Amino acid sequence: MLNSLQKLEIFADAAKYDASCASSGAAPRTADAKSIGSTAPGMGICHAYAPDVRCISLLKVLLTNYCMFDCHYCVSRVSSNVARARFSVKEVVDLTLGFYRRNMIEGLFLSSGIVRSPDETMEQVVAVARSLREEHGFRGYIHLKTIPDAAPELLAEAGRLADRLSINVELPQESDLARLALQKDGRRIRKAMANLRQRIDGAREDRKRSAKAPPFSTSQSTQMIVGADAATDATVLGTSETLYGSYGLSRVYYSAFSPIPDASKLLPLQAPPLMREHRLYQADWLLRYYGFNVPEIVTGTRDGMLDLQLDPKTAWALANRAQFPVDLNRAPREMLLRVPGLGVRVADRILAVRKRRGLHLEDLTRLCRSVKALLPFIVCTDWRPTKLADTANLRERLVPRATQLSLL
Repeated sequence: MLNSLQKLEIFADAAKYDASCASSGAAPRTADAKSIGSTAPGMGICHAYAPDVRCISLLKVLLTNYCMFDCHYCVSRVSSNVARARFSVKEVVDLTLGFYRRNMIEGLFLSSGIVRSPDETMEQVVAVARSLREEHGFRGYIHLKTIPDAAPELLAEAGRLADRLSINVELPQESDLARLALQKDGRRIRKAMANLRQRIDGAREDRKRSAKAPPFSTSQSTQMIVGADAATDATVLGTSETLYGSYGLSRVYYSAFSPIPDASKLLPLQAPPLMREHRLYQADWLLRYYGFNVPEIVTGTRDGMLDLQLDPKTAWALANRAQFPVDLNRAPREMLLRVPGLGVRVADRILAVRKRRGLHLEDLTRLCRSVKALLPFIVCTDWRPTKLADTANLRERLVPRATQLSLL
């Protein structure tokens, strides 16, 4: 008989394949005399970064790593030859509270393989959240991975208890999902996501009308596995753009495929470069915060794959040199955001400074981490790149140089 810590070791290893666990979008809550936990920032060991730069720590675990489905890319699939274990509801609750009281976590990310039926499994997942919230007064962050085929009332109950819900679309293309996960249906997954969006949007409107409106999850997210199929980065980003627009997602997470024990012959033998996952996240940021669209990001790429040597914004700038250099004292915010090296906050600070006076290079040294990367793409009061922006070897100048890491 395995004890809780032995089970946790098995489950934590399996849960590492799920990347969608950031806590952004959680409603602020603090503990009172009858409760414990908080979604306030900076309370414990930091293991994950939210988009608002908060560091948070989560107990990320599965209820069970047994699953009746046989998805080829999943380490918990029914045909997988891995150690199996299962938590009871009470064990997950006790572990969460125990880790929290030791100041090791600030919340829970709970997922599960499907046992017997989607409804039975979802009932157990919801029971964990219900016990934490209602029996123990836990007010920390809870993220529940929901099951698309579960009954709508169970998903509604999960939304009442959790800060965020997520439903994984798994793969960028429904045709590959049908090939690699025979028991899953992309249309049902998207229907469940649409229903969640309706409930989240409805709850948001209810809160605007009344502060006493019943609570409901503030957002939903999803995850795509990258590199388990032949989908290009252009395809992945196109799917993400559709998901953001259709279902109001707060995040799409990208998880580089990692070869698993006893892998199916339908899967690649090698994992994709981790830099590919990183570039997808950078491109995703451009979609959500910088006003880019997918055709712009992938224009000039080779076979729809992002450049692994340069970040997507710099790659776009090199492919559109006619739009540079940008005059920082005159350009609109939309164009400032397209300058490599300028982020949202820096662009807003530039707009604030230039209301009072012209912008100089000295100002940029205070506003930016590195002015050197900006120089080929900008004009300011005391700087003009002359022929630098047209230099044939500009790409070579911008590609980061490989460095030998120290072994000590």
